[in-house]
Amino acid sequence: MGTYGQIVQLLVAGLTTGSIYAIVAVGFNVIFKSTDALNFAQGEWVMTGGMVAATAYAAWHVPVWAACVAGVAAVGLVGALSERLTIHPIAKPTPILVTLVSIGLAICTKSVVMLTLGKTPMGYPAFSGDKPLHLAGASIEPQSFWVLGLAALFMLLVHLFFEHTLLGKTMRATAADRDAAALVGISVRRSVTWAFVLAALAGGLAGVIITPLTFTSYDQGTMLGFKGFSAAMLGGLGSLQGAFVGGLLLGVVEALSGGLISSHFKDAVSFVILLLVLFCRPQGMLGKARIEKV
Repeated sequence: MGTYGQIVQLLVAGLTTGSIYAIVAVGFNVIFKSTDALNFAQGEWVMTGGMVAATAYAAWHVPVWAACVAGVAAVGLVGALSERLTIHPIAKPTPILVTLVSIGLAICTKSVVMLTLGKTPMGYPAFSGDKPLHLAGASIEPQSFWVLGLAALFMLLVHLFFEHTLLGKTMRATAADRDAAALVGISVRRSVTWAFVLAALAGGLAGVIITPLTFTSYDQGTMLGFKGFSAAMLGGLGSLQGAFVGGLLLGVVEALSGGLISSHFKDAVSFVILLLVLFCRPQGMLGKARIEKV
């Protein structure tokens, strides 16, 4: 493979992983916009989606598409139950309290998956076969195109949901001003529940589409969650468009640094980018600076 082919291969790999980071970042943003809190269970929901789908495929011998649907649905249910059992009963769910509860949810989710589904890494076949495609001197897995396409479709559907559906508009109103939304009859608590469901579905989708490429295990969620958080911060916490841009950019930079410099720097890139964003532009590329009320 020549240098040009290597660059193409790294770019496709970066866009593929970046698409996953973007979907995870959307989950962070949806909950942040509705609660002003960070959901550190997001990465564990990604892992859960992949593990449930892999278990359904291996144990129940269902088709891959049905296993993936089961994985996403199961994580959506986990998200709803997580909110109703832990956040909803809190009388005054402040952002810091919700964030701390999400850490407990992450630990609990990881433990439950480990105890019920096991510690062995799991996977299932790619959606359209494993024969690589040759493009511009690069050898590309067909699953990469599935990841890119489904990520783009998911972003479009989320945009349409928030712009053109009544539930999406009520969630936007709640995110803009919780007190004003409550005054006009919007159920803030219900909006928060749906935010958790949507974030969980995002995590489940990311988990089921990346598993054929990387496999999954109970201990992968933490790193995926951190990189999704880095993508959200890079694009602008609270911005759905920023999540998409930040995720793709983070994935490409990570792939190029790992392929052209050293694979040892691959994970460190996320840490460095997060620190640079926090120090230089806390609102991210597409986010708006927040003015604190005194």
